[in-house]
Amino acid sequence: MTDAAQQTGDTAGAAGAMTHGRVLRLAWPVVLANATVPILGAVDTGVVGQLGQAAPIGAVGIGAVILSAIYWVFSFLRMGTTGFTAQARGAGEQAEVVALLTRALLIAAAAGVLLIVLQGPIFAGAFAISPASAEVETLARDYMAIRIWSAPAAIALYGVTGWLIAQERTRAVLVIQVWMNGVNILLDLWFVLGLGWGVQGVAVATLIAEWSGLALGLWFCRAAFADARWRDWARVGDRVRLIRMAQVNGDILIRSVLLQTIYVSFLFFGSGFGDVPLAANQILIQFIQITAYAMDGFAFSAEALVGQAMGARVRALLRRAAVLCSFWGLVTTLVLAAVFALTGTSVIDLMTTAPEVRIEARSYLLWMVLVPPVGWAAWMLDGIFIGATRSRDMRNMMIVSTLVYFGACAALIPSFENHGLWMALLISYATRGITLGLYYPALERSVEAAPASG
Repeated sequence: MTDAAQQTGDTAGAAGAMTHGRVLRLAWPVVLANATVPILGAVDTGVVGQLGQAAPIGAVGIGAVILSAIYWVFSFLRMGTTGFTAQARGAGEQAEVVALLTRALLIAAAAGVLLIVLQGPIFAGAFAISPASAEVETLARDYMAIRIWSAPAAIALYGVTGWLIAQERTRAVLVIQVWMNGVNILLDLWFVLGLGWGVQGVAVATLIAEWSGLALGLWFCRAAFADARWRDWARVGDRVRLIRMAQVNGDILIRSVLLQTIYVSFLFFGSGFGDVPLAANQILIQFIQITAYAMDGFAFSAEALVGQAMGARVRALLRRAAVLCSFWGLVTTLVLAAVFALTGTSVIDLMTTAPEVRIEARSYLLWMVLVPPVGWAAWMLDGIFIGATRSRDMRNMMIVSTLVYFGACAALIPSFENHGLWMALLISYATRGITLGLYYPALERSVEAAPASG
């Protein structure tokens, strides 16, 4: 099938057979795309590390973390765009499919310009929360002052990615990610090691990579712009659709902020046990990141396929999409649990040479083995509910899970210390999965009665 045919948003794909092969074809590019993300961070650190000073490494690290956190606030644009676009595609509403891309790009442009205008107070607030030495802060500000000019592109990529996922074009998402990381790495080497631009060189490399990534993403969406309906401003600016989109995206934002609150508090609570447990937790969190990257492939598949089934209003199709994606997600979590059990000790030893940190981290390895299967339902149901745009349920169950997590911390940490903290984290995963699971039957029942997304 040609790119143009894929981008038309016709219902052939939505009505096609819901098979294991279809799920896997959707999932594997996302898994590979996620696998490239840590490589870029390692290269950024390695390149500035060649300068022979500590300050540039710290500046790039803290600057990247601050900007990533700021951009992450707008990640709702990917999830919301995926759900709405998949439903419009499933319903055969091509005009709405195209209009959704335009809406996402307009939202991204407005948000990006706002961040550029407000960069002064935003950066000041960030460094007030996370202070650094004068030298590191100066270099980090230089880095961020350059990279902020790619904010519209970075945020727009959330929308483009969500739109492509909804149309099952995850290979395009992989190409965009590999392209951006490849350009970034090559320009890092040239600007920093070749031209001697230092921290500013890393920032310029990322700036160019993000804008070029958006250009490539828009090229993949080119058939949408060949359809005159992308500039149907009456539809794009339709009040009812905009309000619905704002409601869903607002719910997703609240859910994501609460999820981030759990992770940040986890690190904060862990720091109270001393440097060695804190270091061990930092290493072990990488196991969770690996699991999340792998599970994204099947959660994103669920977003697209469930959304299409919801748009088509076919309950059997929705159930099959949910079952197939969840099956492969479960297989993945069991494989990861086995790998962590067999190789976890070796991985820990590779990540640190400090004997006391190795011993400490190994004592918590059981929790790493349990994370994938315990978190499976939460990850998969997130994807299912995003595809169905049942964002209010996601938000409410995230509130419940957050309260349960802090309650578990209060009950378990005094007696079990860091083990209690890990138990509380797993309890939050289980709570999210169980509570969303209880709402799943209502999601299925709502299919025939669901209003058209257009």
